[in-house]
Amino acid sequence: MKKKDIILVIYILVIIGLFVFESTRLFVETQTKNHPYILGFIKTSILATSGELLASRIVTGNYFTKKGLLYRFIVWGILGMGFVLMFNVYSKGVIDSININLLPHLNNTGFINNLYQAFLISLIMNLTFAPAFMMLHRVTDTYIDLGEGRIKNIIKTPISEVSNQINWKNFFEFIVLKTIPFFWIPAHTITFLLPAHYRVLMAGFLSIALGLILTLAKIKSKQLD
Repeated sequence: MKKKDIILVIYILVIIGLFVFESTRLFVETQTKNHPYILGFIKTSILATSGELLASRIVTGNYFTKKGLLYRFIVWGILGMGFVLMFNVYSKGVIDSININLLPHLNNTGFINNLYQAFLISLIMNLTFAPAFMMLHRVTDTYIDLGEGRIKNIIKTPISEVSNQINWKNFFEFIVLKTIPFFWIPAHTITFLLPAHYRVLMAGFLSIALGLILTLAKIKSKQLD
């Protein structure tokens, strides 16, 4: 194990420790409630970028192989703010739709009903919002790649070049048709079983997995080209 691997392990343990100890956990929960967008940006950008670094380490043996890491960090943060809004929109929208009979409901008030509602929220969100979100991330990531991490080059890169660079077959066959039904719908079902102020925290940790999945899928698509 290299020195950087040890640092990463310590880094992950520190993050986990924030939620293990009551004082730090309550602080994070309070800040999440009071400043949801800011905390959404911070948690998602840090954790998702960590996932990308880990993917690079697994594939290339080096953490810092990607250019434009700062821009990737910022993009993840902005997407994290989108998580904050969409989680609220979908959770409340689906439950309200169930209550006014726009969606089927169960005659049960226990865990089974909670599980059903969480699954329905996750299902609808992942079949509508998730593909658009993942496509947006693939586009922004490709912009940064083609611009070699330099803002001047990124701005000058035409969208047609970005679109041509993306392996859309791999995107739809792997990202949309495999990760959504087999990973994201079950994962977000668990997320929506949690209290509302924990959902964004869960999304932050899931962002590590998201960063890994998208990065590895992108590397795989390049290998197939």
